[in-house]
Amino acid sequence: MPREIPIDNPGLLYHNSPMKRKIITISVLFLIGMAVFAQSTDLSFYTEELNRTGGTFFDRLHVLENVRDLNLTGIGEFYHGALKTLLYKIPDIKNKEDWDANENSARIALQALAAEKYAPAAPEIWALIQYFDIAHEVNDGGAMQDGIIALGNTGDQDYVYHIVLVLDDCNTHQTPDFESRRRIQRAASACIISLEAMHAIDGYRPVFFAYIGWYDPSIRNMAHEALPNIVDDPGEVITEILRDNTNNSNVKLRAWQEMLRTNAPDSSKAKVAAVALEMGWKNPTSNTALQRDSKLMRLSAIDTIRILGVADDSVYTYLDTSYHNNFATNNPDFDEMFRVVDALSTVKTDAAIGLLVKYLNELNERRRSNIWSDKERRTVQYIIRALGATGTSSPEARMILLTIQSSQEYTGAEQAWARDALRQLGN
Repeated sequence: MPREIPIDNPGLLYHNSPMKRKIITISVLFLIGMAVFAQSTDLSFYTEELNRTGGTFFDRLHVLENVRDLNLTGIGEFYHGALKTLLYKIPDIKNKEDWDANENSARIALQALAAEKYAPAAPEIWALIQYFDIAHEVNDGGAMQDGIIALGNTGDQDYVYHIVLVLDDCNTHQTPDFESRRRIQRAASACIISLEAMHAIDGYRPVFFAYIGWYDPSIRNMAHEALPNIVDDPGEVITEILRDNTNNSNVKLRAWQEMLRTNAPDSSKAKVAAVALEMGWKNPTSNTALQRDSKLMRLSAIDTIRILGVADDSVYTYLDTSYHNNFATNNPDFDEMFRVVDALSTVKTDAAIGLLVKYLNELNERRRSNIWSDKERRTVQYIIRALGATGTSSPEARMILLTIQSSQEYTGAEQAWARDALRQLGN
């Protein structure tokens, strides 16, 4: 036993002492030595036991359990070899006990390969996934789940398509049967985890449909949290979903909302906003809920264009559609109309100014034709103020404002709106 040294403050004696430095050095060397030991451990005995002639499925399971319990790292090659052995021995399975032992062995190897992120094992992992596919009633989904996660962790992009196909299949197999539902969701959750780990844009679409799909809330939440981590800019995929006429307005709205949640650059979001606005007017329906979803998508797209700008000239066509389709009704949606006006006033491009001038000219014609109601009055007031706020030097803008200011067909208040706008424009 080392002799104790009675001191009042042992920390002061120990602090920065040669003894402390010596102990720290020894500790570091010890840890390094342990790491080297772990990496250089001779596993040939375990490999021989796995491949021993006459060895049973239970013998192989015990070998893998023993290696697992050693908590070694950097031994992906060993588990890869074990996986090859397990595949090779599959034809020797004679009963359920053999099956269970082989499955448990596979799960140990797959979980270890997932932790090791061992890419060379990808082909054998995929082979085992097919063997333990939940399409076969004998499989409960556990080994398939471990396999898909391990495959994702290898990072081998050649297998993204394989995982996408599995998740697509799961997404379309809604079932009321509890056991089948449980098994499918085990596979689906593994696919989501793997596609998130692989960061491939091809994985975005199936994970999105898992998010809005038939699964339990926990699976849908998992998919929702994974989406932003798969790829920063899924604009191409979101555009395809928006343009797909087999998707209803609710699907398109949620796809657009996901685009807004991404880390995509503003230019990409603005480009997809043009598509969202366009598709908000396509595929009309009598379903009031879907009509509401289309409107919500249009309103959000218009706001995005106002904030981020115009990335595609098609924007002007569908902004114009939003304005005129609402104005033409007996009960116009002033909110959508005025959002269009605000967007045009904010972006201030020549095309935007041209639309505002066009709307004032149309209103002026209605005034001359004595087609004037609260709808026209509210609209002309809003557009005049918006046009004044642009600060434009457009001669056409000044001309229509001067016309309204001087025309006796307008009330004094209406003339004052035009006068104020001209003052803002420097007249």
